Amino acid sequence: MAPAASQAQEPALRRSEEDTNLDDEADNSISISAFDPTSSLFCSPSPIEKEILFPVKATTGTASPTELLRRLSLDKAPDVDPRQTYPDLNLSGNVISATFCIPSYVTFSDSAEWILTPRHGTSALFDAFRHLSSPKSPWNHTLIGWTGEIRVKEKEPWGQTHEAKSNGQGQCKGISISKSDRERLEHQLATESGIKQVPVWMSGADASAESGEFCLEDQARWRRYAEYELFTLFHYKQNEPTDGRAERQWWADYCSLNQRFADAILAIHKPGDIVWVHDYHLLLLPAILRQRLPSINIAFYLHVPFPSSEYVRGLKRRKDVLEGMLGANMIGFQSYSYSRHFSSCCTRILGFDSSPAGVDAYGAHVAVDCFPIGIDAPAIEKIAFGDSGVDGEIAALRERYAGKKIIVGRDRLDSVRGVAQKLQAFEVFLQQYPEWREKVVLIQVTSPTSVEAEKEDAGHKIANRVSEMVSRINSLYGSLSHSPVQHHPQYVSKAEYFALLRVSDVGLITSVRDGMNTTSLEYVICQREKHGPVILSEFSGTASTLASAIHINPWDLSGVADSINRALTMSEEEKQEQHKKLYAHVTKRTVQAWTKVFLDRLLTNLSSFNQTTGTPLLDTAALLAQYRQSESRLFLFDYDGTLTPIVKEPSAAIPTDRVIRTIKSLAANPRNAVWIISGRDQDFLNQWMGDISELGLVAEHGSFMRSPRKDEWENLAEKYDMGWQKEVMEVFQSYTERTQGSFIERKRIALTWHYRRADPEYGAFQASECKQVLEKRLAGKWEVEVMTGKANLEVRPKFVNKGEIAKRLVGLYGTKVGAAPELVLCLGDDMTDEYMFRALEETNLPRQHVFSVTVGASSKITAANWHLLETKDVISTISLLNSEGNSGDTSG
Repeated sequence: MAPAASQAQEPALRRSEEDTNLDDEADNSISISAFDPTSSLFCSPSPIEKEILFPVKATTGTASPTELLRRLSLDKAPDVDPRQTYPDLNLSGNVISATFCIPSYVTFSDSAEWILTPRHGTSALFDAFRHLSSPKSPWNHTLIGWTGEIRVKEKEPWGQTHEAKSNGQGQCKGISISKSDRERLEHQLATESGIKQVPVWMSGADASAESGEFCLEDQARWRRYAEYELFTLFHYKQNEPTDGRAERQWWADYCSLNQRFADAILAIHKPGDIVWVHDYHLLLLPAILRQRLPSINIAFYLHVPFPSSEYVRGLKRRKDVLEGMLGANMIGFQSYSYSRHFSSCCTRILGFDSSPAGVDAYGAHVAVDCFPIGIDAPAIEKIAFGDSGVDGEIAALRERYAGKKIIVGRDRLDSVRGVAQKLQAFEVFLQQYPEWREKVVLIQVTSPTSVEAEKEDAGHKIANRVSEMVSRINSLYGSLSHSPVQHHPQYVSKAEYFALLRVSDVGLITSVRDGMNTTSLEYVICQREKHGPVILSEFSGTASTLASAIHINPWDLSGVADSINRALTMSEEEKQEQHKKLYAHVTKRTVQAWTKVFLDRLLTNLSSFNQTTGTPLLDTAALLAQYRQSESRLFLFDYDGTLTPIVKEPSAAIPTDRVIRTIKSLAANPRNAVWIISGRDQDFLNQWMGDISELGLVAEHGSFMRSPRKDEWENLAEKYDMGWQKEVMEVFQSYTERTQGSFIERKRIALTWHYRRADPEYGAFQASECKQVLEKRLAGKWEVEVMTGKANLEVRPKFVNKGEIAKRLVGLYGTKVGAAPELVLCLGDDMTDEYMFRALEETNLPRQHVFSVTVGASSKITAANWHLLETKDVISTISLLNSEGNSGDTSG
């Protein structure tokens, strides 16, 4: 890896999104006189100071603001080695990218040679891989991807290329690839492509043990689940129901694909590496890697839209897909709405707590954010304005369409790209604005789809529909000398494509659902001189980043027609002003900047949640050591969410046989005082825990108390005026009527409003509002408090809380040396248990004797000193103490 400080490298853009914003029209000028050229600091600036200095250098000799913007986009600030910025993460400097297919089509020739040709589509992603692999990047980069469907090229009289080849023995009906052939391709990909690539070989069966040959049959099977089920659903479409047999096979293949990727990654992974997983073909990969290597650093980026929970609920494997993604440390999306949909799905479908910052799942915080991808603006600008072939194509186009306005569209022939809507809107435009009929031409280029489900479009419905619409428009509004629609269903060369973008007057994108649209960004670059406006569908993921574009609803045909007319009649001043903002954005938010911002944010999240704010995992070795040497021990356990998992129906949270046996064994030790301090009422605790005579029970957060080896309950609140309950009940009943799925639990002392079965987001909103109403009505009148629990609100007297009970129980044993418990283990999971943790902090007990442990994510804010992930970890820890007690304690 090249050193970050090397002066021989061409520097790359390393400024974060927040630090600079060329879209704003603020004065970002810097006074050169502020720096002293004689100082050693100026002669050898720090990385931060280099970033301050490089815009000053770029201003030298600039003739216009546009030229300055262009220089800023091309003259990048130097990269900083991330290992220096984040030393505590122990980074290796390696990034392993996992994408479904390598950037090349692979063909096996008749002469046993591998032929690699550039793969169409996902150009921005491949540009990101090239940047990570270049000397401009501070990272060592390796790309792992499936070979794609391997084709065999054989010489035939008619010059055809066969897709399959038998091995001559009749055993393989597909393509037979020997071990030596595979090794030759692996070497070629690793050394000759500019990107170090590791191919994933997908075969329905393992290689032959004798010959090492792979038989590749039905190669498209590996993409079917992703492209029939996930791509369809993620673009807000649903398939017709079937008997499910094909889907089960697709799912098995999808799981195998993700497992093979995991094998390939772990084969080269080293401690400190970052694994960056891309797109919907590999949704299970983060969780598979996390299970096999818990400490691995994983980022995931979804390049397509993510739908609302109403659509995701229709996916049979919805939980597997969401849990697979949550194996990552950070998940990125193209726009904020997609990230919001994902977080909502994790809450509604999986029941995890989420916020705009991320999701708390399985004891970890998974950061969720939006990172709009860009393009390689300098490279595109170089081709579009520096290639003589482009100039020749421009001259031909201008001659052919002299005197006419040109509207350009370039889309894949998918049902989600909105080509049909575009043609319908253009037809309406010609109807409503007849003055343009002989003066405008729509040049529409449609390339073949890359999605398997769209390829098997029965009867070519999409292609036929587009062709019919083109014919109808040309027959209605064309003439012998003029066809208003020029449709080119083919791939075009780069020179032809960039010439179209440069010569056109309007760019028109009408996708009905799109994650990322690079055409709009490339159009902005190519309009550097002409300033043609871009019309962009509001359903494209790019729409949120190109705020200055003309946004349209592709389903509103008349509205799109009006926008086309507006774009064609726009004044030069308005076009120039609009393009200035778009150009500034596209040249700053390049794919290189996207790569840097994404990885920087990942490292920030890894550093923040894993080290700075995280509560450490319980040190069982220290707990065991203290347990062995202590003569008197006090155990304080919450019930719901600690001994048993949280469930939607509170009455269903009954302890398992293992929980009862574990608690009974712990309480049977004469050195142990074990108490369950719960929000449950007396009847529930008596029913499920009352048979353990050595166990102490506290009900309703401290309102009632039953000491060990006693049957009677002590009412700690019997002298308290309970008149407040009437007012609280009125408020709770009002919100129960307004919140479907909520209900009221009336205890002897406390009142609890549950919304666990309600819509999680609406329930939380109603709870917040209900709490404000209660606090306003009860303030100054009653000595009560409103507590927020897990999907519930509880109102109870202020003196009734778990903290007071914790103090009372510690006091029963005394706090003096020789009387105080030598070990206190306190376990809880929600806000009510924080009272216990804080109360124990306020005691005079030695810190090393107190183990306050929260159950849940290490990232949550807590007064506890330790954490355990789940309830099963709680029971396992208690069982560990039991085994130690049985082997080491002696009664007496």
